[in-house]
Amino acid sequence: MIYIETERLILRSWKPEDLPLFIAMNKDSRVMRYFPATLSDAETEAFYNRIQNEFDSKGWGLYAVEIKSTGEFIGYVGLHEIGFDADFTPGVEIGWRLAADYHNQGYATEAAKAVLSLAKSVGIERLFSFTAKINAPSERVMQKIGMVKAGEFRHPNLSDDSPLCVHELYKIDL
Repeated sequence: MIYIETERLILRSWKPEDLPLFIAMNKDSRVMRYFPATLSDAETEAFYNRIQNEFDSKGWGLYAVEIKSTGEFIGYVGLHEIGFDADFTPGVEIGWRLAADYHNQGYATEAAKAVLSLAKSVGIERLFSFTAKINAPSERVMQKIGMVKAGEFRHPNLSDDSPLCVHELYKIDL
């Protein structure tokens, strides 16, 4: 199912043939450089299943992104219930992960702007986004889509000595 089309992209339901590409993407150290580790095949398959379950239960989620002109799967952009306790949870985050060959081409920003409109149309009133403080590229996307910095926090699933522990928190009211 196609949920959103932008000038260059289609945001759609996931297809089984996306899974091998998703597995490869999550093993790529360039893609996962701001995460604690790359993901194994089993970890990516479990993530894929969680994505499917969120669509089944919520009607929204992390949309598969493909390039309109070629049909290439390039990653995801979408909505996800925040899965840890913090002073801003419960809540819904907007997030993205694209294959490294598609970084720095405006795809994440283009897709995320479209997801903001979709989120509003399904009754979501506020979205959060967060990333490790050292992840300037994702923080720039947050700024480009109109989110405002709401503070910093220590991610509860990361050790205090991790260079990824301190996260920037952004929010937007829809």
